[in-house]
Amino acid sequence: MPELPEVETYRRFLDDLVVDQTITALEVKDPKVLATDEDTLRRALTGRTVTRTSRLGKNCFLHLDDDRVLVLHFGMTGDVGAYRDEPDAPRFTRVALHLGSGLCVAFVDARKFGRIRLAEGVAQYQKAKKLGPDALDITAAQLQQALGTRKPMIKPLLLDQSITAGLGNWIVDEVLFQARIHPERRAHTLSTAEFEALHAAIQLVLSTAIRHEATYRYFPASFLIHAREWDDSATPGTNNHIYCPRHPKIEIAKSYVGGRATYYCPRCQPPPPAAA
Repeated sequence: MPELPEVETYRRFLDDLVVDQTITALEVKDPKVLATDEDTLRRALTGRTVTRTSRLGKNCFLHLDDDRVLVLHFGMTGDVGAYRDEPDAPRFTRVALHLGSGLCVAFVDARKFGRIRLAEGVAQYQKAKKLGPDALDITAAQLQQALGTRKPMIKPLLLDQSITAGLGNWIVDEVLFQARIHPERRAHTLSTAEFEALHAAIQLVLSTAIRHEATYRYFPASFLIHAREWDDSATPGTNNHIYCPRHPKIEIAKSYVGGRATYYCPRCQPPPPAAA
């Protein structure tokens, strides 16, 4: 499932292709992925120039020269591609933007849970979808202000896109591991120092994932993701990846928190007192 790092990678790919390009045609191969009526979208896009790209959480925006934005949300299997000739179109291309350069930009989605829509602007879209600040932009103080008095467990709160946009399931597990915070800790029990550690971990995890274009096997051996994916790329030919990278004799635990599969280290992330 495309998370914030994947979407940022897509945005950078699109930025190289579409900025300062005029959209000459909209080709819809499967209208199921459209959240704006096809005719409305075609009239709005044809002849418009893309001035820049941006991202908020898991949403990518193409800014048009009339100040409106084309919003790309990638659902479970969304991706982007580019081609010149129809035989080279990526498999599962659902929508294509034809550009003045002669390139076509493909919105690719095998399972068709992604959505393309027109919005008046990023701020309007953010308000309509009740999205919080982007996870790369939120500060430690903002995190503490939003969560410091909340009694639910920290993991489900971090997954709440209205609090901060862009943190998905594996990312939150990684963040909590790096910050040494148990996923079942109640948010109101975290100290200022722990919120600062949480913020630093968010920055570390997201910047690392973006730097490696979300290719998990290139992540540092100190990351929990290798145990989550049962991926031995950090410790080739062994099963050492299922143990904590800080404590090689402690096996990574799996449970369900808020209905989501959750991985953590029982030693690095001590469980909260029962009454907390």
